Amino acid sequence: MPARAGLWNILTEPLIRQNPVTLQILGICSALAVTTSVATALTMSAALTAVLVMSAAVISLIRRHIPDTIRLIVQIVIVASLVIVIDQILQAYLFEISQRLSVFVSLITTNCLVLGRTESFSRHNPPVRSMVDGLGNGLGYSLVLTLIGSLRELFGAGTLLGWQVLPTVDQGGWFTPLNLMLLAPSAFFLLGGLVWAIRTIMPEQTESLEFLPPDDPEDTK
Repeated sequence: MPARAGLWNILTEPLIRQNPVTLQILGICSALAVTTSVATALTMSAALTAVLVMSAAVISLIRRHIPDTIRLIVQIVIVASLVIVIDQILQAYLFEISQRLSVFVSLITTNCLVLGRTESFSRHNPPVRSMVDGLGNGLGYSLVLTLIGSLRELFGAGTLLGWQVLPTVDQGGWFTPLNLMLLAPSAFFLLGGLVWAIRTIMPEQTESLEFLPPDDPEDTK
């Protein structure tokens, strides 16, 4: 992304073309762990996006006063403080979902997406641009989590946000829930399929081969 790209480009590029999950493969641990339902996926997305935006603002504001030797420590302390606040808010107002998210809200502190954006963007840009970048990456992350969470909840339980969409057999309907969709491996395969689909549509996102195969079979001898 150009250093002085417009705010609209900074906001929209991480949605598809520079998506932090599907292109940069960042933050996939939570994408695999908290997407058993749309509610947990949305809550985790909102929490991480809030931390991204606020940490970007704080670090950008003090970027000229952070010594390079301790910059990572300062960034982690700021992110950890914000995560504690978000976690306390979730426990106070969304206790059930907070329990279902377990330790993954706290692990936002070490999420490579958050630290990656603060290190690569917020330290070098003014607050508004940094906050827009954080918001864009948070929305890109949220888009992937919501999509995977919707598929897993729909085919794993026949519901969306707790509302029955596919009538299940035990309710006199026709749909038999696929319990595999509620297990972690299903999220892994769904995420892999999403990455494959996007890179098929946008081949420019495919990494170049690190090692080229030899042209002559004799070269391998």
